[in-house]
Amino acid sequence: MHLLAREETGLRCLLQVALGELVEGGEDAPCPVPIARIAAAEGLSDVYAAKLMRQLRMAGLVESVRGANGGYRLSREAGAISVWDAIHALDYSFLPGTTCDCSPTERLDCQRTTTCAVTSLWRTLGRDIRRSLEAVSLADLCAGALETTEPIVLPTLSRSSSVPH
Repeated sequence: MHLLAREETGLRCLLQVALGELVEGGEDAPCPVPIARIAAAEGLSDVYAAKLMRQLRMAGLVESVRGANGGYRLSREAGAISVWDAIHALDYSFLPGTTCDCSPTERLDCQRTTTCAVTSLWRTLGRDIRRSLEAVSLADLCAGALETTEPIVLPTLSRSSSVPH
């Protein structure tokens, strides 16, 4: 499992569409958000933003509207699109279903017994991460529902501390 810049950037592009619909769109026919606006808001080239939006369109999360007033709009309500939907659309292998590629009949002679021994740990963590991502919708992110007032304190290493080499 790894979250690449592509997944995060694609999620932010999708949020630009959701936010654009909230600001300008009506409930019946939200105005499409142009690719140039999405790209500019995220500091991306139009080409890269279009590539990410194409992946999101192919996954059924957005639909494109052609023409002078064209762009992208969500294919369903922001509350019905989860963060998991977006990440999975951008990287199908984000949480692979298995971490071991041997078949059950080969496991008796498996040379990677330590890998197989921790497979259940990775599957459990993967399941928990997926559930967490499925529980957060674009609407939640747009509303700032995940904001916290707790400060994040990062550990620091003082200059007088010795660092083992």
